[in-house]
Amino acid sequence: MAKIVFVHGVGQQLKAPAVLHAEFEPALIGGMELAGLDPAGGRPSVDCVFYGDLFRPKGRVLGPPTPLLSVEDLSEFERQLLMDWWVEAARTDDSVPGPDTPTLARSPKSLQTALRVLSGSKFFAGVAQRLMLSNLRQMRLYLTDDTVRAAVGERIAAAIADDTRVIVGHSMGSVASYEALCANSQWPVQTFVTVGSPLGIRNLFFDQLRPAPMTARSLRPVGRWPGSVRTWTNIADRGDVVALVKDLRPLFGDAVTNIEIHNGAHAHDARPYLTSADTGRVLLEALSAVETGTSVAGE
Repeated sequence: MAKIVFVHGVGQQLKAPAVLHAEFEPALIGGMELAGLDPAGGRPSVDCVFYGDLFRPKGRVLGPPTPLLSVEDLSEFERQLLMDWWVEAARTDDSVPGPDTPTLARSPKSLQTALRVLSGSKFFAGVAQRLMLSNLRQMRLYLTDDTVRAAVGERIAAAIADDTRVIVGHSMGSVASYEALCANSQWPVQTFVTVGSPLGIRNLFFDQLRPAPMTARSLRPVGRWPGSVRTWTNIADRGDVVALVKDLRPLFGDAVTNIEIHNGAHAHDARPYLTSADTGRVLLEALSAVETGTSVAGE
């Protein structure tokens, strides 16, 4: 079984386990090779957890047409996240006009404007508005539908074996991985790597986590440490709109290492995150510590 487990984010519903593995395993190994992995010395095993099918609508016998998802169908969670994306896109992309105060009202008109502006931004270039709405819906479903949440957790748990030492979670997969680690402190996982993670967004993600964040003596909420993990590295591109909060230390403690990288035009895409030598270096150090029997955290 795998020593490294990768958990994908939203937007993968049209794929399958083998397709996902063929796409992301080479990217992950490639990043490690750029960081110094000797191909002649053998590759670490990788397992890619697939849960995209949980969000794929089932086929149906043709009848009356099903209305397409529109901004009027969005929940308050989805509307808030869409507006947050707009604000962040305007901050990181000079070509994106920022929303003014009147436009921030949760009206269908302002939401449609947000979709139009974002679809023309560098970050969401080439992303159809329907796909953007679908991704918002997937994020909300994970956080509000207990059946979906449990099913994703079961997929992750099925991939964990006695020799699994590292979990890499991208985007929504970082949230699911975090919760799975918290719920299974007996797992042998020692290193947690989050890439393009929305975990630092307070009201939409952080405050919805299970287990719920604790209240520190300072009366500010603090996220629980993810189970048996010894080291946690969070990696984010400065222009990644989904990873609104790049530094997770204020919410999860100073033990989280945060690295800012550059993914080019595809700031949130999992592949440039995985092919980064910075990500590969974190993984190599984790596996090296396992081989030598030392602690990654230097304990």
